[in-house]
Amino acid sequence: MVKGLFRLACLLPLLLPAVVEPTVASGQARAPKPNIVFVLVDDLESGVLGHFPNITRELVDQGVSFDRFFVTNSWCCPSRTSMLRSQYVHSHGVLTNTAPEGGFEKFYRTNLERSTIGTWMQAAGYRTALMGKFLNHYPGGATPPTYVPPGWNDWRVPVRNLYEEYGYQLNENGNLVDYGWSEQDYLSDVLTARAQSFITASKDPFFLFLAPIAPHNPANPAVRHSAAFPDAQAPRTPNYDQPDVEREPLWLRSQPRLTRRAEERVDERYRARLRAMLGVDDMVGALVQTLRSSGKLADTYVFFASDNGFHLGTHRLRQGKTTPFEEAIRVPMVVRGPGVPSATTVSELTATLDLPQTFAALGGARAPAFTEGRSLVPFLKGRVPQEWRRNVLVEFYRPLNRASARQTPVPDYQALRTKTHTYVEYVTGERQLYDLDRDPYQLYNVADSAPPGLIDRLQARLHAMRACSGASCRVADTME
Repeated sequence: MVKGLFRLACLLPLLLPAVVEPTVASGQARAPKPNIVFVLVDDLESGVLGHFPNITRELVDQGVSFDRFFVTNSWCCPSRTSMLRSQYVHSHGVLTNTAPEGGFEKFYRTNLERSTIGTWMQAAGYRTALMGKFLNHYPGGATPPTYVPPGWNDWRVPVRNLYEEYGYQLNENGNLVDYGWSEQDYLSDVLTARAQSFITASKDPFFLFLAPIAPHNPANPAVRHSAAFPDAQAPRTPNYDQPDVEREPLWLRSQPRLTRRAEERVDERYRARLRAMLGVDDMVGALVQTLRSSGKLADTYVFFASDNGFHLGTHRLRQGKTTPFEEAIRVPMVVRGPGVPSATTVSELTATLDLPQTFAALGGARAPAFTEGRSLVPFLKGRVPQEWRRNVLVEFYRPLNRASARQTPVPDYQALRTKTHTYVEYVTGERQLYDLDRDPYQLYNVADSAPPGLIDRLQARLHAMRACSGASCRVADTME
């Protein structure tokens, strides 16, 4: 039956475009296109938005939150490429953060930039901007530091020292501008000012992709936030410093328990991350106020999400990502805008590769047949589609670069996330299976004790997902 499904699915890209422009009856005026702002933060875990008053008041309380929102890969560059092209990692091929198999160099060398959400929205009549972090190691050796990829009318992207948020250099539409170490040079604030100018100057519908650095390490805050959260402590969840890892893969069994000093560093990092995020919170507040004062708020969708999550002591991991655990693959996502119900939650399985499809659908853009995500527009209108995803695929590939490989002990894997289970297959032959209804903190790997029928079904779904391409992914992701 699965083979039959895929014989049918392989025809779908030829029959249907991923997003179809709405038709307009003769003599009927087309509705104005909405503006879209997408704020993408770097390495923010789920469950922390309540610490940030502007994000809470202006986005969470005024919009819809997606509480089962997952990344395609819990590492920056593969994840961000999925958000530019609406593809799983095995389809776009940007496997890691670094060359030769990943990073901006792979993205550029394989000419993926020819078709991204930027080019789609431009073709639909939008004025587009990308400000902040683009892809890891941009511009690298592939292009000069003044290079601006196709699809972007306004380009304000760091080319050096971006993670410090001070002492960096911006490529501002092909001009290199140096910023120093004074308070007014703080990157989140500079990006905020550039974004405000873009919003107020835009007469046509605009699409703003705004990517601040926080809370990525070293998580440097603005001076005004340097003393915030003095007593904050990383959450001591049941999987914090996980006591029993006997049934886990070797990479996790090799992790020692946290020492007292390690716990202190976890808490220090947690406080630094919260402080750095206050700059993003100020950014969100300023953007919403600019939209409001310019009369554009009622016609603008504001999206907020993260490229991956982060471990802070959970599963014995002092810091980091790249794992198939919830802390790394599940991220916050919230949307406000025209017709979006306020203070509501969507619990269906959604993913970062749905964002380009959603932007295209909102703007009347035509997304290519290679796209693999689903439009979230029905959820933004308060509806649940009759047929929706049952499976999300998460993939991870270790880098060939030795220095980069040392950043993570995790071997290559493919993981299936359903509403009730996480199932993982490693290149080593090891497996993980968690029953999320009974074990939400993923403490008990039951891969060796679960009923064989359950394993077989999850394995079939996982293998179908990692073999899918284009529209066939929207068949594989509904398999039961």
